[in-house]
Amino acid sequence: MQYFVQQLINGLTLGSIYGLIAIGYTMVYGIIGMINFAHGDIFMVGAFTALIVFLILGAMFYSVPVVVALLIMMIVGMLLTGLYNWTIEKVAYRPLRGSFRLAPLITAIGMSIALSNFVQVTQGPRNKPIPPLVSQVYTVDGISVSLKQIIIVLVTIALLAVFWYLVNRTALGRAQRACEQDRKMAALLGVDVDRTISITFIMGAALAAVAGTLFLMYYGVVVFSDGFVPGVKAFTAAVLGGIGSLPGAVLGGLLIGFIESMWSAYFSIDYKDVAAFSILAIVLIFLPSGILGRPEVEKV
Repeated sequence: MQYFVQQLINGLTLGSIYGLIAIGYTMVYGIIGMINFAHGDIFMVGAFTALIVFLILGAMFYSVPVVVALLIMMIVGMLLTGLYNWTIEKVAYRPLRGSFRLAPLITAIGMSIALSNFVQVTQGPRNKPIPPLVSQVYTVDGISVSLKQIIIVLVTIALLAVFWYLVNRTALGRAQRACEQDRKMAALLGVDVDRTISITFIMGAALAAVAGTLFLMYYGVVVFSDGFVPGVKAFTAAVLGGIGSLPGAVLGGLLIGFIESMWSAYFSIDYKDVAAFSILAIVLIFLPSGILGRPEVEKV
């Protein structure tokens, strides 16, 4: 039982990171109906930004409190990735918004490759490690919980609550929901559609940057290819939880984290990805719109 609970805690931590990335996928899909496959690489850029900020802080100051360092890393990462995503939306996606459905998808894959290669060229192909930022571990009845795991879960809960409030209780959220239902009608009613979509991309990038910072803190290493696998799994989490639903994205991320953790603990670790995607296929057979997703209604 202790081993089982320990794996639950590990799955909760991993799933929280997936859930933060998945929110970005689900927000963009909800408002313009496209999958931003460059989002995983935005997450990777956020992790590298956090790494560079950490190195700069270490070079400029003798000692910086961990809380302050993490906060600065997150803020700078959110600003830079927000700028990246805003540029990508304006340059690559907006001109293709009225084109055939495959055009934005192909462009998104191209932007993903471009970002990955850009980081590989500028930062090198090798793993980039950092010293442990948070090392405290608490043990209760043989079950270990590290402080960094607690931070990851608490940050995920806080950000989910903040973004749920923004989407459901603010003017920006009303504009986003209006654009999700009908962009043309929203524009006729005075909603600045282009501005709303750009802000949505920035919000998704900010969450990816936070996830990248937490990923760096948790694993202590990052490489240019780290955007692909977490990005695909976060997309899987968004689909599993119900694409377009913020709580569904986090729920899907947690489920993927639990499946990976439990499979790695009791079966071959080589097949943990196969198990996660198999569960996705089984769930979608019985719930095509995901666990918390709403069935899509065709407008006549």
